[in-house]
Amino acid sequence: MPRLPVVDPATATGRTKEIFEGPLKGKHFNIFKAMANSPAALDAYLGLAGALGNANLSAKEQEVIHLAIGNANNCDYCQAAHTAIGKMVGLTDEQTVAARRGTIDDDAKLNALATFALAIHEKRGFIDDEDLAAFKDAGYTDAHVPEVLATYALATYTNFFNHVAETEIDFPVVAGV
Repeated sequence: MPRLPVVDPATATGRTKEIFEGPLKGKHFNIFKAMANSPAALDAYLGLAGALGNANLSAKEQEVIHLAIGNANNCDYCQAAHTAIGKMVGLTDEQTVAARRGTIDDDAKLNALATFALAIHEKRGFIDDEDLAAFKDAGYTDAHVPEVLATYALATYTNFFNHVAETEIDFPVVAGV
């Protein structure tokens, strides 16, 4: 049972109403309706997600990070949501499962990305020179490094939000890996 009430977009007021009628129009998912208990928290999510819309990392690459970190953080909501989104941006069914496992055998570059994101997670940012070199050897640049970190931060924010809120999953549930 959810720990936070969901805000009904139809009866929302003030900044929350502006958000639901603007950037979240047609995206009334439970995570956003629970996060809307604080318009500032919802704005924080939208600010970082919006900025990443202009990233060098593609949407597909960002979804790999969300899937790997969502699994590492045991976030069932994010694994379900990002599996659906990942498929929408070009990941295959097999790649969504592989990304959640952190090893994408059919794409060396995406595999390096998942490995790098998980190294950041497991080492709390204290990665080795070898971790960074392997990431760059796969074709990523210095510009990609902070974008991986920003995507990681967004993934961790939503993962932990869902743990605290016990957000009800409103995407197709995925089997554990």
